[in-house]
Amino acid sequence: MLRAIYQKSNAFRLMLPSRRLQQTVAESQIKHIPTPAPPVNQIVKSSPNKTVGKWFLGCSGMVFVAVGLGGVTRLTESGLSMVSWNLIGEHMPRNRDEWIKEFEKYQQYPEFKLKNAKMTVDEFKFIYMMEYIHRMWGRAIGAFFILPAAYFWKKGYFCPKTKKMVLVLGTLIGLQGLMGWYMVKSGLENRFDNPNDVPRVSQYRLASHLAAAFVLYSLFLSNAMSKLIPAESLTSAAKRIPKIKMLSHLTKGMVFLTAISGAFVAGLDAGLVYNSFPKMGDDWIPDDILQFKPMLRNVTENPTTVQFNHRILGITTVSLITALWLTMRGQKLPKRAKWAINAVAVMAWTQATLGVTTLLNYVPVPLATAHQSGSLILLSTAVWLSHELRLLKYIPK
Repeated sequence: MLRAIYQKSNAFRLMLPSRRLQQTVAESQIKHIPTPAPPVNQIVKSSPNKTVGKWFLGCSGMVFVAVGLGGVTRLTESGLSMVSWNLIGEHMPRNRDEWIKEFEKYQQYPEFKLKNAKMTVDEFKFIYMMEYIHRMWGRAIGAFFILPAAYFWKKGYFCPKTKKMVLVLGTLIGLQGLMGWYMVKSGLENRFDNPNDVPRVSQYRLASHLAAAFVLYSLFLSNAMSKLIPAESLTSAAKRIPKIKMLSHLTKGMVFLTAISGAFVAGLDAGLVYNSFPKMGDDWIPDDILQFKPMLRNVTENPTTVQFNHRILGITTVSLITALWLTMRGQKLPKRAKWAINAVAVMAWTQATLGVTTLLNYVPVPLATAHQSGSLILLSTAVWLSHELRLLKYIPK
């Protein structure tokens, strides 16, 4: 009886698969279950972001070149050679008769009468071409912006936030072109009555034109970084995090302010007043620093005061950046943030060296152009640092 029961139980056990066999079958079934594909909207979304980011980066690069060309135009005193402005573009002279006709237009304005009365047609060609290249490059920026923007907008590449930014950037590009002509027009006006006057554009309009270019460049660059290299999110227990973020924004503002003060230096040729460093002549503070009345005029119209202010702002900016670099040492920060602060520090000291060298050598065109471009590179690194620290959070211990 017992044997019969035992034999039946063995037969029943053989009919059921073992636990190990069940586990193997289950694993094989799970292993062959295909992984669900990511949603289609995620695949479509990542590619336009990169494309739009590269377009923003290209626009920022073109603005960078435009600032450099503007600096060369100013240093070669070519900005007042073209005495008319057309939205679509001016017709460049193609033969000697057309060059003579254009030269005759230039002869009617103060710069020729008071400064370049002995200029020849061949000499005029050089300054005309410098200004022509600068203007046409500005129009190329407009085309490089508008055509892709219209295509991307139609294809749905822009999110609502990006659409608003594209409208702002387009408006700034248009205003920048108008501001450029408004600046040039100030040098063509009959306001230079004294034979000792030097016909030049208004330093106020020059500074406004440069400030608008810097703002436009910074917006293009920051938006490109947001699309191409999103900031790393990191929570740190370091007590200096709030101070670091505050200093980074202050640094960015000081770099911008120092660059704009440089526009007043260029507009008044203030770099040729005191060509010594660290003193201005034999004094730390020159006697003619408050020569103009009322006193407030000295800040923007006295070449001595303008150069003095630019020196103080430059020294302050370098000191602030050095303090920020020392504060960030040893902190637990994202790798790219450390690279950014090192780049800011290196560029700040390089820019200061370029500024002093340009001053001591009586503002030669190559050095002065490098110094102006250096200010934009320094601003780029400051924008990069601010971008990398944007998502940095602090949790108290």
